Amino acid sequence: MPSVSVVVVNWNGAPLLPDCLGSLREQTFRDFEVVLVDNGSTDGSVALARELLPGVRVVEVGTNSGFARGSNLGIREARGSQVVLLNNDTAAEPQFLEELVRAAAPGPPVGMVAPKILSFFEPGVIDSVGGLVLTRDGIGQGRGRGEADRGQYDGLGRVLCPSGCAALYRREMLDDVGLLAEEFFAYCEDSEMGLRATWAGWTAVSAPRAVVRHKYSVSAGTYSPLKLRLVERNHYWLALRVFPLRRLLQLPFWSLHRFGVMAWSLLHGRGKGGGTGGQAPALLAAFLRGHLEALAGAPSQLGRRRRIRRRIRSADFLARMDGHLIPHSRAFLVP
Repeated sequence: MPSVSVVVVNWNGAPLLPDCLGSLREQTFRDFEVVLVDNGSTDGSVALARELLPGVRVVEVGTNSGFARGSNLGIREARGSQVVLLNNDTAAEPQFLEELVRAAAPGPPVGMVAPKILSFFEPGVIDSVGGLVLTRDGIGQGRGRGEADRGQYDGLGRVLCPSGCAALYRREMLDDVGLLAEEFFAYCEDSEMGLRATWAGWTAVSAPRAVVRHKYSVSAGTYSPLKLRLVERNHYWLALRVFPLRRLLQLPFWSLHRFGVMAWSLLHGRGKGGGTGGQAPALLAAFLRGHLEALAGAPSQLGRRRRIRRRIRSADFLARMDGHLIPHSRAFLVP
């Protein structure tokens, strides 16, 4: 059995696969398999994947089941004791897997490893280093996104949780806390699982020498109606599942604060609102739909809350969260 399984979820990503799968052929660490989960592609992705990487194991779903369910299908098919999730819009540096495995070597309670993710198109610009940071109402963003990489985050040790764009997860941890929340479809599922693992006593570490380059938001856009709807819905579900009660009660205040920042961004064309003025009606509809779906799903998400394995104190969990917070102005007013 391979020690590492790399799971790549794909949906009509044929133009992306040469960079992604090609980079896996060049890895210095060789004890791994690749599992490609294809979500009903109609662009020849499966045939291309088999041509690019003859040993690839393909799971054909037949429909677009989303990133969360696709990843779970790949994890269940994977044979490795460690699982690496890797977006199809990435290209990994040759020592990527080697450095991830090295960072995970101490064993439990290290259950997650976050690499350094840089922009594919601007190689010196950070997508995230050391995984995700959170706003106070639970929206995740890559640490240092948009900053020039000067090694300013390379000294990080323990972090909150990795981005599902590129991350290593120990199989033992996944068996303990469960997989990604499939009802999320896409977005926030990585931070929800990471926080769930934190409650259970697992930790995440940074591996800045494991480098991957990411074509950020090629699939859904940086501020598209689809992404806005899913993020608005899912971050509330995340909060209902895993936030300590004290932080959950603060959620309405911090959401109102974020709404103001987002409105200012759109009205002034700044930050993530830059260049989206023509989409304002569609974005507003997506925003409202996301909230309606969040409300409709709230009872079932609160039910999930009771299933969380809490092995650390609420105060310790909050301390971990508070060490990785980002203000709304940084999250939404920076492109």
